[in-house]
Amino acid sequence: MRTFSLKLSIIMLLSLLLPLAGSAKVGQEESKKSGQQSSSQNKPPVQEPQDEAIRLSSRLVVVPVSVTDAAGQPVKDLTAEDIVIEEEGRPQKIVALGEPGKTPVDIAMLIDVSGSVHGKFAFQQQAAVQFIKEVLKPKDGVSVFSIGITPKLVKGRTTSSEEAIAGLLTIAPLKEPTALFDTIAEAVRYTDKTADPGSRRVVIVISDGEENYSSYNTLSDAMRELQKNDCLFYAINPSGAGIKLNQISLKGQGFMESMALQTGGKAFNLAKVEDLEVVFRQITEELQAQYLFGYYSSDERNDGSFRRITARAPKRPDLRIRTRQGYYVPKA
Repeated sequence: MRTFSLKLSIIMLLSLLLPLAGSAKVGQEESKKSGQQSSSQNKPPVQEPQDEAIRLSSRLVVVPVSVTDAAGQPVKDLTAEDIVIEEEGRPQKIVALGEPGKTPVDIAMLIDVSGSVHGKFAFQQQAAVQFIKEVLKPKDGVSVFSIGITPKLVKGRTTSSEEAIAGLLTIAPLKEPTALFDTIAEAVRYTDKTADPGSRRVVIVISDGEENYSSYNTLSDAMRELQKNDCLFYAINPSGAGIKLNQISLKGQGFMESMALQTGGKAFNLAKVEDLEVVFRQITEELQAQYLFGYYSSDERNDGSFRRITARAPKRPDLRIRTRQGYYVPKA
């Protein structure tokens, strides 16, 4: 009987204590949660840096700038403070992307193998070989295309001048039509895929420009690809003085001058084929003294529009400045 009473007393005692223990545990958990919420509420929200937000919503606009004096000699002592770059008439805050001529270069070399340049082909080939030897530095890249009935990648991008030259020497002249615009567009797209980030992209064409066979691209298409992918365009026409006697030749030179003007490059028409070495030397000197500036546009709309660019040196009105005339904004 005493045993039964003792057991009953213990059960009653436990029934009183257990609810109190549970209540205490709940109180501790609620207090802990309340403390966490209070700490979370007092902690300041994480804010994204303003510069990073701008970089995410804007595209870096790269602007190669070539500057020469009255004698045509490259000028190498300018800084970002000396240059004013305007987009649609609005000045932009620019920075120098490396020292003049030091930024790596990715070159697409396009050699015309069509019938219209057949007689001058050997000299063109040797001059291009010499150019590669002089201009290519260890971090630079070069690819080689031939311009004929269809675009042909003769040598894929390489940083070896020996490999590029070996590719150039495999090209043979053919009496084919000229798919100039198709080859330029193809070379630009290839360069965009293979060039190192931050490099200057350069397309050099040795041709008379007598387009007569492109199937997929017009002059406007080739121009758009050049501008969209930040490519400088240089053209070397070996036709000489005879160009003035032929409307087709004049039209071809006009094509190449338009692309050079829009991108900040230059189009040469040789007086004689032997001048090719001189022209290549001029391009080499220009690339080795070229400035590369960049800015984040003050207009952050990603609307796919074309925006015009101008560059000038207000303190040095005697200087001649060439740069790209605009760029295409990617669509959101």
